[in-house]
Amino acid sequence: MQTSEIPSAPAVAHGRPHAPASTGHLAGFLAIGVLIVALGMLAQHRPTAEGAGNELAKHGQAISLYVSAIVLDWLLFFYCLRGVRRSGGRLRDFLGDDALSRRSWLSDLLVAVPFWFLWNGTGWGLHRLLDALPGLAKSGAVRTVDSLLPQTPEEALLWVLVCLTAGFCEEFAFRGYLQRQFHARAGNATLAVIGQGVVFGLFHAYQGWQSVLVISALGILFGILAQWRRNLRANMIVHAWADLWSGWLKAIVWVA
Repeated sequence: MQTSEIPSAPAVAHGRPHAPASTGHLAGFLAIGVLIVALGMLAQHRPTAEGAGNELAKHGQAISLYVSAIVLDWLLFFYCLRGVRRSGGRLRDFLGDDALSRRSWLSDLLVAVPFWFLWNGTGWGLHRLLDALPGLAKSGAVRTVDSLLPQTPEEALLWVLVCLTAGFCEEFAFRGYLQRQFHARAGNATLAVIGQGVVFGLFHAYQGWQSVLVISALGILFGILAQWRRNLRANMIVHAWADLWSGWLKAIVWVA
């Protein structure tokens, strides 16, 4: 392995991991991403009953979108898991053989806490930088997302499920499946980390190009963490907590 590369993931042979699924399966994964972006853009630009505006900007769509997000994440998870199993892999290959150990999760938590501060600070800094660039306005898609955050106890409970689902399913799909796919084919861990981060950002293209840039950078940070830890447990903790904090708890704490 070259010294300039990030430490390699588990189950590697001569510095390169075995591909978790076939090339055709990877192509299917990318096609799913195109479909998700298309559906997101369609929803963003669907007119209201009055014929103007954005249907998603109405908070009444929140619960249906929460459920849709949960279903899509689990479908993506099972698609990736099926490809992994057909190639002889296991979910435990990504979580670690000690995934059921409380001591292991505690050590991951101790890593996740400072990493979240780094992750959160990076996101804040990138948003400030992009907002400061002349001639750039805040994306309307971002305002739409803000309007869909939970406002009732029922919505808050469902939002928690959205965050837990995203933390588990998306980390497995992107930092597990996709990152290892890229590493196996490129033979370079650094390129794999960058590649999965860019694809992760592009999966959110319906939120606007500024969000793509920020999410890509944050996805790369997640990829570095996964390569370093050699499992996805710390990633899942940070991802779920970051979504929960940014999407709901932060507003409650600041208001209080």
